[in-house]
Amino acid sequence: MMGNRLNVLSKISDRFKKKKQPLPIETSFKLPSQLPSWPPGGDFARGTIDLGGLEICQVSAFTKVWTAHEGGPDNLGATFFEASTVPDGFFILGCYSQPNNKALNGWILAAKDVTCDPCRNVLKPPIDYSLVWSSESLKIKQDGVGYIWLPIPPEGYKVIGHVVTNSPQKPALDKVRCVEIDFTDDCENGALIWSLETGVNVYISRPRVRGVEAMGILAGTFVARTNGVESDVLACLKNADGSRNAMPNVEQIKALVEAYSLHIYFHPDENYFPSSVTWFFRNGALLYAKGDESNPVSIDETGSNLPQGGGNDGAFWIDLPTDDASKERVKKGDLAEACAYLHVKPMFGGTFTDIAIWVFYPFNGPAKAKVEFFNISLGKIGEHVGDWEHVTLRISNLDGELKSVYFGQHSRGIWLDSSELEFENGNRPVAYSSLSGHASYPRPGLVLQGSGNIGIRNDSAKSKVLMEVGAKFVVVKAEYLGSIFVEPAWLNYGREWGPKIRYSIEDELKKVEKVLPGKLKRLFDKIVRSLPNEVLGEEGPTGPKGKDSWMGDERD
Repeated sequence: MMGNRLNVLSKISDRFKKKKQPLPIETSFKLPSQLPSWPPGGDFARGTIDLGGLEICQVSAFTKVWTAHEGGPDNLGATFFEASTVPDGFFILGCYSQPNNKALNGWILAAKDVTCDPCRNVLKPPIDYSLVWSSESLKIKQDGVGYIWLPIPPEGYKVIGHVVTNSPQKPALDKVRCVEIDFTDDCENGALIWSLETGVNVYISRPRVRGVEAMGILAGTFVARTNGVESDVLACLKNADGSRNAMPNVEQIKALVEAYSLHIYFHPDENYFPSSVTWFFRNGALLYAKGDESNPVSIDETGSNLPQGGGNDGAFWIDLPTDDASKERVKKGDLAEACAYLHVKPMFGGTFTDIAIWVFYPFNGPAKAKVEFFNISLGKIGEHVGDWEHVTLRISNLDGELKSVYFGQHSRGIWLDSSELEFENGNRPVAYSSLSGHASYPRPGLVLQGSGNIGIRNDSAKSKVLMEVGAKFVVVKAEYLGSIFVEPAWLNYGREWGPKIRYSIEDELKKVEKVLPGKLKRLFDKIVRSLPNEVLGEEGPTGPKGKDSWMGDERD
């Protein structure tokens, strides 16, 4: 009897401990090391940016307004904050919200009118508020009751963010500012922050058009939708004069790459490593022309004899050396000769710098599949010549801090906040290259590309073999700096870096399906055929400049 009581008490105690465990958001995230003193020059990392009469700064000191403990990522809820400290002369444009499943790592922009025009007010208070949603009637775990308000702007102005309160009284009119329409752009829903089945969905608010030439600015605010409807008066900020004064100069770029030198780990069983492009050319890579396949041409190590531009029209392609010994050697790459190729570009109207880190692999190895309890080699499926992979660092031009990292994974990828990253040696983020396929992941382990327990395996693990980007890199392009960085000839080769498929997908699938039961055969076949041709190895990939992300944003 005593033993049973002790067991019951122990279970109650365990439940109590679980309930008392702090949420991840209750811890504020900081990079492992302090930011360095960046080299001087321009407006980079000076704390404010002038958008042509509207000056912005970043605010990350918050006071909690309301917390929901259910819904959203991991069903841990979300927390809503307002700024607690704002520099003199600046005004808040909305509140901040974040899922509870990660450490607090947020910021919002505050703005200041610097037009020096007494007849013009770039910022004005709202004329009223309308209630978008409240949690009054919800039977969920929450701290008090939350109310989400939409400011009503004066004519000629736009709203950048919502206001959140923990009481039913409307917020004060001077709580936030609306922005003159000339300094605004269209926004859209970004990543999900929080949702409930009762009909509320909260998303990061981000510019609808993003890319090197786009002027929309990420303000750090959120957009709330109720029953599938959102207000069309919400907007994002815009760089009105299109200046790039806050972008880093050459010395600042070098300092950023050193401070955030990406560490790429390779799987212990990896056989196909990266190399430099010049090593690939120097070791026998050949250029083929359609209609003259019997006369391939050796490629100059600078790529100077590659056809320039032209797009991916199938007129030319690159392949491995013809003799077997050289072919097998080149396939394996040369990590000692490997080099990272960097594209430095403005994002969000020049308020952020994206450093896209491109790595070249002479060969992409064969894929493996997991089908329920079976692990199966897919023969030649997945093999292709000339594999380009990339990871992108997103850095705030207000202070030079790394805010997020994009991990390219075949035709798409994922963004992670800095709070979700693994770091080494200070502020250097870590990426894991998947076995044979070289997709990038933030953590080691298995990621299945498919559905359920069936798909292509992406295995990654930490080994003693890694590539440190800061040790050997070349900036191949930074458009905003003009001709300071000279483009290598190979960068403007717009055709494929590998030949089209030289094997039958049908034959390879039949070999695999022989070992599978009937139902699994159909599921496996459906998933494999849904994969992009570049993943299957049916098409040789194009180079970095052929990707949508070269001038646009990353595909998430």
